[in-house]
Amino acid sequence: MFDDPNIIVGLEIGTSKICAVVGEVGAEGALNVIGIGQSPARGVRKGEIVDATQAEECVRNAIVEAEQMADVEIRDVYLGVTGGHLRGFNNRGVHPVVSADREISADDVQDVIKNAKAINLPAQNTVVHAVRQHFFVDGQDGVTNPVGMLGARLEVEMHVVHGITNRLQNSIRLVKGLQLEVDDIVFNGLASSLALLTCEQKELGALVIDIGGGTTDYAVYANGVIRNTGALALGGDHVSNDLGHGLKVPLSRAEKLKKESGSAVVEENAKGRTLTITNELGLPLRVVNVEHLQRIMSLRLEEIFEIVAQDLEQDGALDYLRAGVFLSGGCARIPHVAKLAERVFQMQVSIGQTNSISGLKSALDQPEFNTAIGLAKFGSLKARKQGGKSSLASGIKGVIGKFIQRS
Repeated sequence: MFDDPNIIVGLEIGTSKICAVVGEVGAEGALNVIGIGQSPARGVRKGEIVDATQAEECVRNAIVEAEQMADVEIRDVYLGVTGGHLRGFNNRGVHPVVSADREISADDVQDVIKNAKAINLPAQNTVVHAVRQHFFVDGQDGVTNPVGMLGARLEVEMHVVHGITNRLQNSIRLVKGLQLEVDDIVFNGLASSLALLTCEQKELGALVIDIGGGTTDYAVYANGVIRNTGALALGGDHVSNDLGHGLKVPLSRAEKLKKESGSAVVEENAKGRTLTITNELGLPLRVVNVEHLQRIMSLRLEEIFEIVAQDLEQDGALDYLRAGVFLSGGCARIPHVAKLAERVFQMQVSIGQTNSISGLKSALDQPEFNTAIGLAKFGSLKARKQGGKSSLASGIKGVIGKFIQRS
């Protein structure tokens, strides 16, 4: 085993599973997945740590498995974060150009970005991402690089993702307790979209919805930049809970029924069909109506899609989605889930496929690994932008530093 600066690791601490993906950055900057480790999650609820001791053991197991497969020693990770407390919004910064010739300088750009980041967040919150969208020069829209242009007033639009500091810090402390460094924290919805969307899809406008066990994360791209993000404390576990209550069966049995006979829409052949559930001894326990089972699932999944649609409708973001909707996460495996989403969003919906990433076919073809793959891709893009992993330390520890100082 060895420590290689070209090795980038994404770590997702999910509600139902922990996943570590090891990527190797090639000469052209492309990411090649060379290892994956996973462990069933314990001590995690709705994407957040509720029992650090249990969760730590699961993370350790996933890391060890990933190390063995990739034959590397993992020392640092890009850590995915989610939770119902995370919020995303767009903010505009304004800066008057004061030079005599009115030529916009690099300093003016830094000042307007600083103004856009100076937002009044609640005291307990911190910024996770502040992503630059585009500039305005004297009202002219869509400027990508204003340096050298003439103008009296410079503005910038930024997308800001923020969350409650202590709740974010819990997973960071857990990882540091395993003697691992956290290179950066990344919103899971942003990571999933990095794994799935091509540059063309980002330009056309696309929505990525990642439905995991305890949360649903989403991100909208339009004109090549991120426009909206959000996280709901709803996911596949809620579907299982609904089935447990509605069918009057234990949660473990509900989970099994969901996987074996579930559907996001009521199938024609489900009508009138029944299943006989047996107990541990193989004796008949009760009879389940398959149509009823699938209707329960459909209603909960429809609710998740409708909440996302309503959030985006308020901002007019649904008008930008010319490339359609892409589904990710474990729930993307549910039969006919894209068909249900098409009914809600009234546009083309498909199951997302990883792009511009090579490596382990077993990982790249499974929607539940998209987030962890996207976390590694975020790291590779950041390393390339900042001239290699070794030069990351000074630049990207801003948010992390605040957390760690309090640890």
